[in-house]
Amino acid sequence: MRNLYTLLFVSAILLSCGSGSKHSVEDIIASQNLESIRKKKSELDLEAQDISAQLKALEAAIKKLSPQSKVPLITTIKVHETIFNHFVELQGSVNTKQNIVIYPEFSGVLTKVYVKEGQNVTKGQLLAKIDDGGLSQQLSQLEIQANLAETTFERQDRLWKQKIGSEIQYLQAKASYEAQIQARDQLKQQIAKTEVRAPFSGTIDDVITEQGSVVAPGQSQLFRIVNLEHMYIETDVPERYVSHIIPGKAVKVNFPILNKEVDTKVRQAGNYINPANRTFKVEVAVPNEDKSIKPNLTAKLSINDYTNPKAILIPQSIISENAQGQQYVYTTVNKSGNKASVKRTFIETGRTQGDVIEVLSGVENGDEIIDEGARSVKDGQEVKILEIEASN
Repeated sequence: MRNLYTLLFVSAILLSCGSGSKHSVEDIIASQNLESIRKKKSELDLEAQDISAQLKALEAAIKKLSPQSKVPLITTIKVHETIFNHFVELQGSVNTKQNIVIYPEFSGVLTKVYVKEGQNVTKGQLLAKIDDGGLSQQLSQLEIQANLAETTFERQDRLWKQKIGSEIQYLQAKASYEAQIQARDQLKQQIAKTEVRAPFSGTIDDVITEQGSVVAPGQSQLFRIVNLEHMYIETDVPERYVSHIIPGKAVKVNFPILNKEVDTKVRQAGNYINPANRTFKVEVAVPNEDKSIKPNLTAKLSINDYTNPKAILIPQSIISENAQGQQYVYTTVNKSGNKASVKRTFIETGRTQGDVIEVLSGVENGDEIIDEGARSVKDGQEVKILEIEASN
């Protein structure tokens, strides 16, 4: 506005002067008389000095009559100490230690499958039966032989206690009995392998081999069983957080596909740094009461690695930086009503979270920092505060 007044005033003066002196100036220049030209220039210099003095007087009057015409309008933020939780953003995959494929321990024909896909089973429940190839008949014979050996040993034992018979007869009867028992138990263990049982409680996710198929140990996949109650997320964490991310740290887990977020904690933090990518493993337990979380589901993790109960937080957008790399903000001082002076304050910053940053030094609790208008003020300038917004 000041420049506009100056331009209009000078134009008016020049027009008024030019209308009466334009001819004489041209005449003097046309005369090519150096003394006359210099004399005319001196006269015009004096007139210009007089005009400049009048302009300054007018500007002072304008400022006095309209004091807000040059005062910038700004808003401020009053900072307060608050708790600051910093989170490391990572990505992980859902796992469960109870997600396995069941293989047979015995070769033969899969004679019976007792479960179907989606069925809930308990630990030890019979899932399938494999043909034992005649081992049951052999077990019956061994049972008869074991019973005979037991009867013989009991009689020999009674005679031996009565000092009847020789010691060798007693020992032979005992050895025969024990051998029969071991043979019988060994065969029972073999037959037990023909029964496929659930290693833990869970859900039959897939019936891989159908009834009537020939199966072999370690080769034929029979079932996939999954327990969704003991889920966890495994992720790789950069080594710089090894002293900050420890068991018990709070974690926010977000499942984008499910549009679901859960709060949990770090269950285990690895002690081994992988030399290939300089990370360590972290396990996070995941509650899954509704069983909506599935193995291999992608999850976004926010792990709390730092907490300051008395932090000062300010928006990152109001921070400036000079040529030396020093960060600074503008604060208000000498406040009177809605008027204040601007002070450039150098600060040291810490961690960031979203749009805010932690101030470690330079700004204290209760200080007012210029927010809107921070880019257009200067150190020592007078400003008018429109409103004061308290920081969160």
